Amino acid sequence: MGKAQNNKLIILGHTIKLGESRTIDFSIAKLYTSTKVEIPIIIERALIPGPTILMTAGIHGDEINGVEIVRQIIAKKINKPKKGTIICIPILNIFGFLNADRAFPDGRDLNRVFPGTKTGSLASRVAYHLTKKILPHIDYCLDFHTGGASRFNAAQVRIRPNDAELLNFAKIFNAPFTVYSSNIERSYRTTCAKMDIPILLFEGGKSLSSDKHIVKTGVDGVMRLLKHLEMLSEKFRAPEIISETILVEKSKWIRAQKSGLLHVKIDCNKFVLKDEFLATITDPYGTMRFKVKAPNEGYIINVNHAPIVHQGDAIFHISTVDSSLATSEEIKD
Repeated sequence: MGKAQNNKLIILGHTIKLGESRTIDFSIAKLYTSTKVEIPIIIERALIPGPTILMTAGIHGDEINGVEIVRQIIAKKINKPKKGTIICIPILNIFGFLNADRAFPDGRDLNRVFPGTKTGSLASRVAYHLTKKILPHIDYCLDFHTGGASRFNAAQVRIRPNDAELLNFAKIFNAPFTVYSSNIERSYRTTCAKMDIPILLFEGGKSLSSDKHIVKTGVDGVMRLLKHLEMLSEKFRAPEIISETILVEKSKWIRAQKSGLLHVKIDCNKFVLKDEFLATITDPYGTMRFKVKAPNEGYIINVNHAPIVHQGDAIFHISTVDSSLATSEEIKD
């Protein structure tokens, strides 16, 4: 039974009955101009009780693809469930979105301050209110992200290892890749895990960019998952699964061994062989040309689109089946 499978859902002081639609303003702070900054929460409840699913995007203010995925779900009315409740928060970090910035105005990463504190930093206060006022009502979470900076992520769902329920949900969502990624301390995922709320984290594309293929992958995955939970309206047909998601259990970063101009020669999502030519790094003067080769065979699930790199910069993320090659470096959510 879902946490909100009764006649009333009381959230942020508002009562939403079965069959109701409501937009609630989540407001906890003002700009320095005294202008209120409100985070719209769109709630759709079916007449039939069922589970409650929360869809969030924009935890980082410069990640546009996630915002567009949730926007399309609302605009197409996919968020009107056959049973249960769907809650959408398209932009959680409204401050960062206004500034086209990953972080909050206080410089904090919202995804590193959970579960937050009532009297802490601005980011911490948002995390606190989400954790205390909204998450207790939730049965399942979908969180939508984008690659940081100039790094382009292949469409992927990230789940913690050795979680059979999440792996099953990831297979149903059916992004091109499912990546094992341990929960990071003080992240949104970790807080959901501690509250026994299954959460899928979707990644795709790069910051400050909108990619229609990434967005479609996200929307299609949501429809498949809603169908599985028997929440998808009969007005919609969930896309069929053509090929199964590729499970990436281990992966590593390929880093620039030289500083210079980066010329990428392969596409994201590509399966490459060991020593396959991936990119060149050159100097601006035509005297240096360094070839970047694959250290092992595997799938390229992240490509750095920056035109200039420094020695040590991450330029490709590649899957590997050899645990001795895998790195324990954090995959940022």
